[in-house]
This record gives sequence, structure tokens and C-alpha cells, in this order.
Amino acid sequence: MCEQSNDAEHVCLCPLEGIIDTIGRKWSLLVVNAIGNRGRLRFNQMMDELNGISPTTLADTLKELQREGLIKRESFAEIPPRVEYSLTKDGIQLRRAILPLLRWASTRSTATKRKCATAYRKMPAHRVERI
Repeated sequence: MCEQSNDAEHVCLCPLEGIIDTIGRKWSLLVVNAIGNRGRLRFNQMMDELNGISPTTLADTLKELQREGLIKRESFAEIPPRVEYSLTKDGIQLRRAILPLLRWASTRSTATKRKCATAYRKMPAHRVERI
């Protein structure tokens, strides 16, 4: 077990256990970013934002992100039923926290620089729009 410390020289990686498995999955950060870009999204809107994701994968990803406390699901008692997803405080903080990593990755040496993958270019959710 790790002891928490305010000492910047002794950072424990243990708090990443569990959450790293969730955010390390292919679609997780794209879902977080899609919701973050728009504020609130419905399931079919996310399907459009995440060109190429299957409905089952999206549903599973949403459940896992909700279980980790990164997104919230709000149901409205309407006919037809309406469900919207938004980021929680932790989800907003995660989205902000990955920006330095994205900036670092984009400035790596020219040998490892790549243009956006073709599959991602068709996906609005692959770009960070609102912070």
C-alpha cells in the first residue's frame, strides 16, 4: 500500500490502479472528449461524433465511465424517453489533465510525428474544442 505524501519527489502511482484500465481503452478518452466538446450528448449524437464505434462498444464504454464517476447519465421522463450524458467534475478534470500529454505527444521528434490517422479524421470527437 502506498502512503500519500505532499512531497513532489515521492509520487505514488497506486491511485492510477483501475482508472488507467478504463481510460486506456480505445474509445474512453474519445467519449470523454466528445461529451466535453458539446457539454451534453445523447447516445445517437455520440454515435455520430464517434464514427466507427459500435452501439455495444459505446454502451459498454459509457457504463464503465459512469462507474468510474467520469460521466453522468440523466434520464428524462418523456415520451419518447430521453437520456443525456455529461461530464462529472472528475471527467472535466481528466479532460483538462490529458491536454499536457497531448501537447507533449504532438511535439515529439519528427521521426515519431504523424498526421491524424484517416479513421480519426472522420471523427469530430478526436479534436479538443472546448476547455
